[in-house]
Amino acid sequence: MAESSIKIKGKKESFFMDKVKEILPEGGNLNLCLTCGACASGCPATGLADMDPRKFLRMCAMGMDEEVTTTPWVWMCTMCQRCIYVCPMKIDIPQLVFNARGTWPRDQRPKGIRDSCDMALRNPSNSAMGTAPDDFVFVVEDVLAEYQEAQPEFADMVAPIDKEGAHFFLNQNSREPVTEPDEMVPLWKILHLAGVDWTYGSKGWAAENYCLFLADNQCWEHVTRVSAKQADDLGCKVFLNTE
Repeated sequence: MAESSIKIKGKKESFFMDKVKEILPEGGNLNLCLTCGACASGCPATGLADMDPRKFLRMCAMGMDEEVTTTPWVWMCTMCQRCIYVCPMKIDIPQLVFNARGTWPRDQRPKGIRDSCDMALRNPSNSAMGTAPDDFVFVVEDVLAEYQEAQPEFADMVAPIDKEGAHFFLNQNSREPVTEPDEMVPLWKILHLAGVDWTYGSKGWAAENYCLFLADNQCWEHVTRVSAKQADDLGCKVFLNTE
């Protein structure tokens, strides 16, 4: 199937063109982009909504602001950064996608991402599932006790919460304590066998940050600061993000 053509309706002033120039590497020139397609070849969102990273970038460069800020494709991009890795110009296409998302009125952004972000803001866990700190503590302690009893070789395994002075502050995807608590255990076993000094925090333990993917700068910063503050308050040296 032939790729649909891009229709240009004359020269336009583009704020996106300015963004493209800002993120080119030093000495780079967008005119050197030969649309090689390397970015599109490894992109999991290529072909969705009749779009791919190469096409999106060229539309940005051509001043097609209306098209790039209204295409639903920006919400299909995972921002995995594969396109940056393979691009000979190292153009930050995911940053352009993020900027495009930010132009959407908040109430028109995808409901699932928006609701998950808002849920995380309602509790000190940062949990998009709405799991409160006390509930997380209960689940961790219950699962730990179960495995300590069922598997004697791990009778002295720990899953500390709010341990002061631990080297690593570990976070946790909040879906697992709610729907698949046994999935937390393999990582505990690895940390135990490796002799790692780590801890969860009762606050800021949730690893996911849907506010980032919503392109809500203020909210994703708030979620990040909650976790960072808990790590600092406990005196941890390294923030270990499992996401």
